[in-house]
Amino acid sequence: MQTENTEFTLDTFPILSTERLDLVEIKQIHLGDLFKLFGDENVTRFYNLLPLKSEQEAQKSIDWFQTRFKDKLGIRWGIAIKGQKNIIGTIGFNNFTKRHRANIGYDLQTEYWNKGYITEALKTVINFGFRQLEINRIEAEVMQGNIISEKVLEKLNFKSEGVLREWMFWNERHYDMTMFSLLKTDYDAK
Repeated sequence: MQTENTEFTLDTFPILSTERLDLVEIKQIHLGDLFKLFGDENVTRFYNLLPLKSEQEAQKSIDWFQTRFKDKLGIRWGIAIKGQKNIIGTIGFNNFTKRHRANIGYDLQTEYWNKGYITEALKTVINFGFRQLEINRIEAEVMQGNIISEKVLEKLNFKSEGVLREWMFWNERHYDMTMFSLLKTDYDAK
């Protein structure tokens, strides 16, 4: 990972590591992993995505992640157990604006839930956002009822800012979302 004193650019995809995880670029070899992830209705329950029915649908996710990075509008890592090639989830910034804000998102295959992997990955991605992307505010919009995600964010000092009524329109329905945020000043103060 780059040091804080080095000018950082998104010319090459940054690989990040934690104690147990590698955060890697999502590539074609991960097509089956993404299909498994997003084909699980337990994973997509609080996501604006219907469970995938084919690997062709998973291809759209790969294309979207790669395009967002190429255009320097977002960055999404695949979450892999350290030393493994398969990914068990994704995490990253759906969008970001340097010196301003970013929207974070994450997901994990159900058999890896409740093992601390998302918290571990989030710590590293949050640090990357504040230190390398120079973001001032990280936002997370959580669908009402996603208590587990809310607890993860609160554990990492995100503050609930309230409910955004009918904020998301998806699948011909409006959904209330709870807005969480973490400011750089909050992060630096801990």
